[in-house]
Amino acid sequence: MECTLGSIFRRHFADYAQRHKQPLYVHRAAYWLANCRTQTMGGHLNRCPEGHVEHASYNSCHQRYCPQCQGLATERWLQAQKARLLNCAHHHLIFTIPHEFNVLWRFNRAPMAQLLFAAVRDTLTELLDDPKYLGAKAAFLLALHTWGRALTLHPHIHALVADGGLDDAGRWVTPRRSHFLPARVVMLLFRGKFIAAVRAALDAGTLRLPPNPPRFTSILNKLARVKWNVHLRTRYAHGAGVTAYLARYVRGGALKNSQIVSASAAHITLRYRPHRDDADPDTGAQLMRLTRDEFLARYLTHLPPPGLHSLRAYGLYAHTQRTRLDCARDHLGQAPVQTPEPITPHAFLARFPNTHARTHCPRCGHVLITVALPNHATGPPSLLH
Repeated sequence: MECTLGSIFRRHFADYAQRHKQPLYVHRAAYWLANCRTQTMGGHLNRCPEGHVEHASYNSCHQRYCPQCQGLATERWLQAQKARLLNCAHHHLIFTIPHEFNVLWRFNRAPMAQLLFAAVRDTLTELLDDPKYLGAKAAFLLALHTWGRALTLHPHIHALVADGGLDDAGRWVTPRRSHFLPARVVMLLFRGKFIAAVRAALDAGTLRLPPNPPRFTSILNKLARVKWNVHLRTRYAHGAGVTAYLARYVRGGALKNSQIVSASAAHITLRYRPHRDDADPDTGAQLMRLTRDEFLARYLTHLPPPGLHSLRAYGLYAHTQRTRLDCARDHLGQAPVQTPEPITPHAFLARFPNTHARTHCPRCGHVLITVALPNHATGPPSLLH
């Protein structure tokens, strides 16, 4: 039996959705996942310009959560980010909210994500504006992940922060401290800002409450007294490594097809790498067996609501700060930002083995050209619009 995310959705989602009500955007996402690179999506014809061979291929869905068609988009994203990075050391920080917020997150995915982004942004901006730590306009990227390695709900933000910034006089300055920011101060400020934001949203009635909600006032009071998981990683000599790490999660969703070991009518078995030491010592991986309902419930939790951007740029990396970013680059001996020419599909595929025959004629070596786009699908059936 085929073991891909698309095949699982084709076999099981309709039945699951009949028994578990889903929002419209989940139905639309399920349609794209189930039909990516199938006959439903239509296809295109690639032909040798000399007429030697031709290949027919089904179209991709091009949705950001699809695990099988986002390789090129991810590579282009990585190209664009690397072209903007400052040539200096960078810090990698991870901000995680306690699991007690998960019940609110499930009913308020976009609003809770906005509160989390704002709390991290304001925490970093306030501390880096302080002359005690940096006293300058910093540059940082924030990426939201909602899943743990076992597909459990685990909302957290990865922050990539440049080791320096521009002061009010336009000079490049570096942090005053050898250890950048004190972990405890970061944790306390982040904790206070996020709890305050959730309290305000609950008081204003802008967050949906689940049926029979717990007493969130008591929960927030308790969480205000415990340590939160804010991890400051070792400083990196440049930001490219962390950006490459983030690129794996910006597109493609919470699960790769290579992680699916088997998929029967009743159970899905996945391969994952746990954080703890209970993994296989030889492969570093562990197997997890879920019922099909358990699997779909976990996976659907991580589908992004419409309009929710999972990666955001602030400070000098914000797109409105191009002039100041170029000023910072000049201080670091870099040329102004130049938008790179996006990598072509043929150049991207050439990086992988056994793809040459799909992009070039085996007789004359010419690049195959697209000559027809038959039956191109435009979207889900009208009942899902």
